[in-house]
Amino acid sequence: MIRPGARAALWQGREVIAGGVLALIGVWLIGLGGYLLVPLGAAVVLGGGGLGLLGLRRLRFGAMGDAPGVVTVDEAQIAYMGPQTGGFVSLADLAEIRLLRLGGRRVWRLKQGDGQALLVPLDASGAEGLFDAFAALPGLSSADLVAALDDPGAGGPGLVSGALTETRLVWRRQGRGVVAG
Repeated sequence: MIRPGARAALWQGREVIAGGVLALIGVWLIGLGGYLLVPLGAAVVLGGGGLGLLGLRRLRFGAMGDAPGVVTVDEAQIAYMGPQTGGFVSLADLAEIRLLRLGGRRVWRLKQGDGQALLVPLDASGAEGLFDAFAALPGLSSADLVAALDDPGAGGPGLVSGALTETRLVWRRQGRGVVAG
């Protein structure tokens, strides 16, 4: 009954839609009035607004293309398996996150405390799962993640193919284990 493209778009925006529906229910409860329903409705509107905002940020963070490789996030461990490179990074060992433009493609550089780094393309399959993993890091908010992606200075097209043209520090762990550079 619904076209596959429209169904996929609705499914991808399901958190935003659910937040909007929840906010409308809250407005309806406020409209009913009363000492109990007005505060309850206000709380439901706030909850729906928060869910919608988080869903909108997650939607903007999602995969924007089809880079090679697969990203999985499981048990606080990020894994990337690409055609030529790959590896694993534990969130507990993560020391720094940078957004790079490498060879015309935007990638996350996940650096561990011992200096090893994993490059993960933004638009690899499953990369949208990094949003929740990154947002769980101390001192990094979902707004910071979306701002890093929206930054126009986060890399224009490179002059040399394969060259690193832009880098932006998104997050660095405070305290022990931070590697300079």
